[in-house]
Amino acid sequence: MPGKRSFGSIRRLSSGRYQARYTGPDLQTHTAPETFTAKIDAEAWLAAERHLSEDPANWRAPKVRLEQEYDRRARLRRFTFGPYSEDWLAHRDLAASTRNTYAQLLKHHLLPTFADVPLSEIDRALVATWYRRVGAGRPHARKHAYDLLRNILNMALDDELIDRNPVHIRGASNVKRTGTTQPASLDELEALAEATPERYRLMVLLAAWCALRKGELSELRRSDVDTTQWVLRVRRGVGFVPGRTVVKDPKTQAGKRDVAIPEHLVPMVREHLLRHAQQGGQGLMFPSARGEHLRTSAIGRWYYPAREAAGRPDLRFHDLRHTGAVLAAQSGATLAELMHRLGHTTPAAAMRYQHAAAERDREIAQRMSKRYREHVQARPSDCT
Repeated sequence: MPGKRSFGSIRRLSSGRYQARYTGPDLQTHTAPETFTAKIDAEAWLAAERHLSEDPANWRAPKVRLEQEYDRRARLRRFTFGPYSEDWLAHRDLAASTRNTYAQLLKHHLLPTFADVPLSEIDRALVATWYRRVGAGRPHARKHAYDLLRNILNMALDDELIDRNPVHIRGASNVKRTGTTQPASLDELEALAEATPERYRLMVLLAAWCALRKGELSELRRSDVDTTQWVLRVRRGVGFVPGRTVVKDPKTQAGKRDVAIPEHLVPMVREHLLRHAQQGGQGLMFPSARGEHLRTSAIGRWYYPAREAAGRPDLRFHDLRHTGAVLAAQSGATLAELMHRLGHTTPAAAMRYQHAAAERDREIAQRMSKRYREHVQARPSDCT
């Protein structure tokens, strides 16, 4: 016999399972779409249905809800990761270089696994399996691919195409450094400059003593060099994507900065302007042999032999910027002054210290030159 209840009824079938039913707001009898092994489960279903029926205007029959859920799942299965990720990338406001990086990460690291998988079927187990296999020996690429996958599925979550984001692996967004960057010593820096072709020697020295980025140096123009105050006005950088060159603003306002040139480099800057920089205010300071922006591959052709000659085959070009930061710190620059000189920022520090850093940048540059002169004077004189 059915069990009498204040809402709905439960009866035990000959199979031993339990069936639940109730009279809905439409005054029709509605039976649960499945039977239950335990009576407590049937009671839980009725309790949930009672809660839904308390809002008659939005109530729907269990069978209708089930059919709609089937339709929803069928619709979601049509949204596979490949087309969705391409649409995500196409409608993002991104710098050209960043867009190219994301496209490469999708092509090489994400699409081979996820392209044909419905978004709703990407679960934590699949993500974990992919993560163990992707980017073997390339932890930074794996980290960036992981972050991109998480961002794309965050948008799918916002679009209500998935119920939760399954990209959640502890520590996956962090990459442990395999070693520390060893800055160049003054002797190594001098040897590196000597081994560099003359037309690019100043580029190496500005990378170190002024802590400029490669893209900032490649885009540096004659008009960016203030020959009255001997300041470099860093306002742009250059990036390279397949088929084109992209001149762009720094990522943050702090990246637009004036960097004082250490005094001992001023004669070399004068000489470079006379002999190697392109003519006119928009002339490049370090043009390629074809008069274009100097690409990374072109820099490598002369930089790699120069670093070998200096005894520092491990020294990446970007490590010269690190060297400059160390030189400035050793000359007494505070953290705020270093942030200014390097073009780094945090929301708090940039607003608090930027003006003070600009006023003291000249003093920092002078102390750096003093350090260089002391180094030169300390050399043992040649014996005849």
